Amino acid sequence: MEFATTPVSPAPGTVRNGVLLAFLSYGFYSVSDASVKLLDGALPPFELVFLGATLGLLVLPLVRRPGEQWMDVLRCRSRPMWLLRAVASVAGSVFSVIAFTRLSMAEAMSLLFLMPAFVTILSVIFLKEPVGWRRWMAVLTGFAGVLVVLRPGIEPFRFGQVSAILGAFSAAVTIVILRGLGPTEKRISLYGAGLIGPIVASFVLAAPHLVMPTPIGWLWVLGYGLLAAIANVLMMMASARAPASLVAPPQYSQMLWAIGFDAVLFGIGVDGWMIAGSLIIIGAGLFTFERERIRKPRWWSRHPLITRQ
Repeated sequence: MEFATTPVSPAPGTVRNGVLLAFLSYGFYSVSDASVKLLDGALPPFELVFLGATLGLLVLPLVRRPGEQWMDVLRCRSRPMWLLRAVASVAGSVFSVIAFTRLSMAEAMSLLFLMPAFVTILSVIFLKEPVGWRRWMAVLTGFAGVLVVLRPGIEPFRFGQVSAILGAFSAAVTIVILRGLGPTEKRISLYGAGLIGPIVASFVLAAPHLVMPTPIGWLWVLGYGLLAAIANVLMMMASARAPASLVAPPQYSQMLWAIGFDAVLFGIGVDGWMIAGSLIIIGAGLFTFERERIRKPRWWSRHPLITRQ
């Protein structure tokens, strides 16, 4: 979805509230991710994504801007890009569900933070964005951090890890699409593509294997879908009050949530290799973010490097 920022300099109190809203938003996202892990694979990934996206429809009234019509959810100026946005949303949601189901939350989150490196690569290929040696070094550093987390040759390479990396790539595709579209599409249309794609595709793929959630399972389903939808609204509110340079960095607070949930809810510890690799990946992402802030490409204020869009 599109996160717009205020074009004028907001008051300090407003900026502070925007940053606090950003932290709150990422907290809601983290609880949503924990809900996935609490389900422990009780529902097929496509079914969970379908239910989560359907719950996301509840916040459409909060997303719609004055003058936008309900049918604008399906209308667009570039149908191929709208469809690609929908496909990327399906892939990102499904791969993220698989990652959080099969991995510790901290490991899944650290690999998902590889997204800025993929954005850099895709921006060069599809947006023809000039990238200097500093950002290329950040890309290589990010992948080096992944190697530290994965420890190939020492630890077996698991499907959950592949899913997390593909989830990061799908998120990067979404950001590049949003940046490429620029201001030509309405916000509700971009948000709609991120919901309609998962609802339709996931239902078709899940229909042959539908599973009825248990009563406690429904609670986790609500936590997954509803809290993520609320987090989206909070992120839009944050982006309207604070500049991108202050809204995006708090996303790394999700690692603290992940480590805490792993310890308290799942009894999973974090080893030194995981911490080292995560710090390398996060450092590379922050450096990439800082370079974009300095360069300020034309799409910067609309679509900063935020993992959930």
